[in-house]
Amino acid sequence: GAKMSRRRADSEGSMRPDDEVMPYSDDETDDELDTSESEAEGEPEVTQAHVEASLPDVNWRVKANDRPYHQQPQFQKKVFLCIKKSRYSGNAIKTYKYNVLTFIPLNLYEQFKRAANLYFLALLILQIIPQITTLPWYTTLIPLVVVLGITAIKDLVDDLARHRMDKEINNRKCEVLLNGSFQDSRWRQIQVGDVVRLKKNDFIPADLLLLSSSNPNSLCYVETAELDGETNLKFKMGLRVTDEMLQEERQLADFDALIECEEPNNRLDKFLGMMQWKGERYPLELDNMLLRGCKVRNTDVCHGLVIFAGGDTKIMKNSGKTRFKRTKIDELMNYMVYTIFAVLILVAAGLGIGHTFWYEQIGSKAWYLYDGLNYNATYRGFLSFWGYIIVLNTMVPISLYVSVEVIRLGQSKFINWDLQMYFAEKDTPAKARTTTLNEQLGQIQYIFSDKTGTLTQNIMEFKKCTIAGRSYGTGIFPVDWSWNQYADQKFQFMDHLLVANVKSKKDKDAMEFFKLLSLCHTVMVDNKDGDLVYQAASPDEGALVTAARNFGFVFLSRTQDTITIMEMGQEKTYEMLALLDFNSDRKRMSIILKFPDGRIRLYCKGADTVIYERLSTNTQHHQTTQEALDIFANDTLRTLCLCYKDISANEYEAWSRKHKEAQLVMGDREAALDSVYEEVEKDLMLIGATAIEDKLQDGVPETIATLAKADIKIWVLTGDKKETAENIGYSCSLLTDDMTVHYGEDPPTNFRRARQTPEEPFFTETGKNALIITGGWLIDFVDMACECEAVICCRVTPKQKANVVSLVKKYKKAVTLSIGDGANDVNMIKTADIGVGISGQEGMQAVMSSDYAFAQFRYLERLLLVHGRWSYIRMCKFLRFFFFKNFSFTLVHFWYSFFNGYSSQTAYEDWFITLYNLAYSSLPVLLVGLLDQDVNDRLSLKFPKLYIPGQQGLLFNYKNFFISLFHGIFVSLIIFFIPYGAFLQTMGQDGEAPSDYQSFAVVTASSLIFTVSLQISLDTSYWTFVNCFAVLGSIAIYFGFMFDIHSAGIHVIFPSVFTFTGAASNALRQPYLWLTIILTVGISLLPVICIQFLYKTIWPSVGDKVQRNRKKYELQMEEKKKKPEPFQRGRRSRRSAYAFSHSQGYAGLISSGQSIRRRPAARSGANANIREIPHRGAENI
Repeated sequence: GAKMSRRRADSEGSMRPDDEVMPYSDDETDDELDTSESEAEGEPEVTQAHVEASLPDVNWRVKANDRPYHQQPQFQKKVFLCIKKSRYSGNAIKTYKYNVLTFIPLNLYEQFKRAANLYFLALLILQIIPQITTLPWYTTLIPLVVVLGITAIKDLVDDLARHRMDKEINNRKCEVLLNGSFQDSRWRQIQVGDVVRLKKNDFIPADLLLLSSSNPNSLCYVETAELDGETNLKFKMGLRVTDEMLQEERQLADFDALIECEEPNNRLDKFLGMMQWKGERYPLELDNMLLRGCKVRNTDVCHGLVIFAGGDTKIMKNSGKTRFKRTKIDELMNYMVYTIFAVLILVAAGLGIGHTFWYEQIGSKAWYLYDGLNYNATYRGFLSFWGYIIVLNTMVPISLYVSVEVIRLGQSKFINWDLQMYFAEKDTPAKARTTTLNEQLGQIQYIFSDKTGTLTQNIMEFKKCTIAGRSYGTGIFPVDWSWNQYADQKFQFMDHLLVANVKSKKDKDAMEFFKLLSLCHTVMVDNKDGDLVYQAASPDEGALVTAARNFGFVFLSRTQDTITIMEMGQEKTYEMLALLDFNSDRKRMSIILKFPDGRIRLYCKGADTVIYERLSTNTQHHQTTQEALDIFANDTLRTLCLCYKDISANEYEAWSRKHKEAQLVMGDREAALDSVYEEVEKDLMLIGATAIEDKLQDGVPETIATLAKADIKIWVLTGDKKETAENIGYSCSLLTDDMTVHYGEDPPTNFRRARQTPEEPFFTETGKNALIITGGWLIDFVDMACECEAVICCRVTPKQKANVVSLVKKYKKAVTLSIGDGANDVNMIKTADIGVGISGQEGMQAVMSSDYAFAQFRYLERLLLVHGRWSYIRMCKFLRFFFFKNFSFTLVHFWYSFFNGYSSQTAYEDWFITLYNLAYSSLPVLLVGLLDQDVNDRLSLKFPKLYIPGQQGLLFNYKNFFISLFHGIFVSLIIFFIPYGAFLQTMGQDGEAPSDYQSFAVVTASSLIFTVSLQISLDTSYWTFVNCFAVLGSIAIYFGFMFDIHSAGIHVIFPSVFTFTGAASNALRQPYLWLTIILTVGISLLPVICIQFLYKTIWPSVGDKVQRNRKKYELQMEEKKKKPEPFQRGRRSRRSAYAFSHSQGYAGLISSGQSIRRRPAARSGANANIREIPHRGAENI
């Protein structure tokens, strides 16, 4: 009967749209968005009898203690041509990408998948062809090698870290049964069918079938944080037969069962199998399995049989494909690079045709241009076309991609180093886990947030109560608990009157109230060094039992059918006749007790809606309690009603017979039990109600308010019921009193039909709108929901969370961000453009799949409004300037071509072309991309409106790109034609004309360097020592290098490579040429300065205004710090929410006695007498 009574295997999830119904698997695609809701609406439950009859195709066979069995030919699968491999994976895992041999080829292959790298490779090949080469090959090779090298090193470092991690995990120690005795072995040596012994706090090395444990009833407690993010302990149990017969080493060595089960899959909530042993067949289910990634707790020793190893384990199957995320700017940048390619080909073609005509008319006639090659004009034009492709290739500089990577890396480091996003209590800094998405943080339009653990702390506190029509809990000073030796000193309550009533023992209702709280629950207790430690199935339960304990009704211990409590100093034991468990449809739980004096009484606690329907007609305080509940709900507290009923012995006998019959029903057992429960839970007498606060995380309301001002729409997706969700919505100021709240219970047929024109808005009247909606209907609502300021979706499964995100992404083309903290949010985090994990109460699952991680929701505001906005501004400024500096550099060749017969001669020296992007102009613009800020972080947070240009993508788009292009054309015109004019008819001072080609190249190059350096100085809005150093340093490097390259010494060593001997020193001796440079630079910059001045005075942006009044605002903020603002709270509308948040199934366990035992000492730690270790079941009701 033990197994039957605790059937929480398959049916647990099917009655509510819970995480279990739709598993979190990553292989499902968006095509399944329309999955019918029927899954979630509740289907008949699968019972044990069913399971045995209809196992799916079970073709996974495991034989215990028999390694050769698994090597048989029928268990081989084809890998490649005729190489075969066992279908059973070894236990070693591999998360790395490269090994010593494959690193170079694979890495290069991955890098050449980028269009830009391929383009440069093609150019390099063109430059090696002697007929068309206009620039030496090293001008492309050096930058290309540098780029590939840097990226390869980065990949190598990442991969080495993975290698190290894999090695560490694969070499963990574990005891395995080999040749009849347990021996130490490494994880990677474990094979399917091995028997493994685990001790307390060991990680589980593979998916095991639990055979036996040192606890009674073969219970084994595991912590599943790595798997599903829940920190509470789950219990697993072995089959009774294996537990009794497999305790000794010798017995385990003779164990030879054959397991048949389903193939490896990624469903964490299902396992079906069958064990054949000694001629008997036994069914296996998920509760018999210990999954890899969990940790053994509170269990000294347990033994397991390996079913799935390594890559076949559920945790590895669930790791899912990580979607490759790219930012909008990345896509834009690629399109712009394609645009430049197109321009480049057109220009080169034009110049190639020009050369053909020029050669026919002039070149072929000029005897002094004869080069001894008998090419005809067309062929020369063709060669000239390729030549110009090479000369003008610097319009798409290879260093663009490197610089972008460097900037992103730097910005990620700034996020990691930000002390204002460091959470000291848990010692967790913020962490940017990807380096490729920073500027996208400045463009977010929608935020999707989980509720439990993200907005709230998931810590419950007993705040208020109403007993027999009187409300308690509104005092000012906390109560002193020193009179009660069992009290938990951490527990705070604000009303002395209630304590006095209970202590005087005169207030019978109050006594009854706390007696109910101490008896009617499914909490387990641990006696640890005289301290009591409660293990509750949900934080709510723990809070209520702790409250009762502080008021003098201390829950001490329970056995299979008794509960012992300390009642105001007297120990009493009650006989537990029945425990009517909670589930999400009943919304209540009851317990039937036999008092020491023989009376039989039923205690019940549950949601007000279900309790009020079942109250007796002559109950009192009906109205006053209802009013108190309204007040509690308006304070966003979670409420439960408490009531009792006396039962006569005969009534109980009759009911008990029905109850026993219902327990043995094989078909739909849940429904049979429910109807039996209904018979006894009626005519109840109301005692009162409790109110519990689910505490919000610090700073949540302020953060949400600030983000809303930045025009970011916030959607909360939660598994909670509507009322609870709405309450939280109000308390975290997502919903405000000036919003009209619309409820979406069923798809609005009238809405969809009524709108013939899609452009017409849903909400005709002005004002703010909010929508509260149940998970399933979202598809009909996308347009409507996107018009709302706030949307709350209740009762959503993890799969639906991801669907909501992809709907908005798909239909609104919006940039989305998801934030969550548990494994049920993983899907949503991976789907959104940016996923943020909160490293909080739950496990690390969400953090592992996120792009950014930090410890508190309130840091989101800083991540977006400061880091995101800055990253976006910097990246845009960087790209605009980068395109500009390369256009103004490259197009000089274009103007020069009209004067050299389009013969693809370069206007500068080769070395200048090579070093321009690498050394001369890279640093200042790189530093702007890393350090620039228009206003500081405090003002960025004070004026959330500054965020809006990023959302609209105003700072970098095709318009800006063409402005950069025309700016570049203008500057290149000036840089070519002013020196050209100055050189036309001149004489040097000493009678030598400085108007030779080499002097001209030096003058244009110098003018270009000055113009670009000064232009970036104009664009820098935040000057640091480094920026200053970089601008001056670039100019210094330019002159230093140039004089070296033009020196006689280097010419002697490489005469063919360094041909500009003495050009620089000769040219720059002439004051005339310096004046030319000054004139050129002046004319290039003047128009820009004028335009910027006009823009800032006549059409200033929000940022300009804030910048202008910066000092004033900073003073205001200093003053504001001194006087805190009063905080108002007070709501008008009634919202009900009840406090029950654990999954069903604990009652069966308790009443069957399977977890009542001497618990070994639990975790040590707190100094208070009692600690609660909340057991977080499913997060929702």
